[in-house]
Amino acid sequence: MTNLAMSQESFSVDRNFYDDRNYPRGMKRSGDFTLAEAEYLERYGVALMALAAGTRLPVTEEEQHFVEVCSGNAAVSNTLERAWLKYQNIILTPKQFHTLFGRTKVEADEDTESDPDDLD
Repeated sequence: MTNLAMSQESFSVDRNFYDDRNYPRGMKRSGDFTLAEAEYLERYGVALMALAAGTRLPVTEEEQHFVEVCSGNAAVSNTLERAWLKYQNIILTPKQFHTLFGRTKVEADEDTESDPDDLD
């Protein structure tokens, strides 16, 4: 992974990003992200969300590249962009539900019942 080296003006925000709806116990404790990814998302997530949604205009080269990555016009070049795309993929993909029981009850059809002694 590429280390993140960016200017002070890039992705500046005045508060941390928390997604209580999808991560009520925090991103660091979720197991979905590495500690570095969770740290980047918490520190810069407010700016990333605004840039991705178009409610904030990019002011630096790093922010412009991030917007291009989000629109699919550029390749991922650092951990911050990779973490954001991973976050988006996780929250937009429906959670799979696993159970030990089947979804429907299997019922034997009375017409196809056979006698165990009739087996070849």
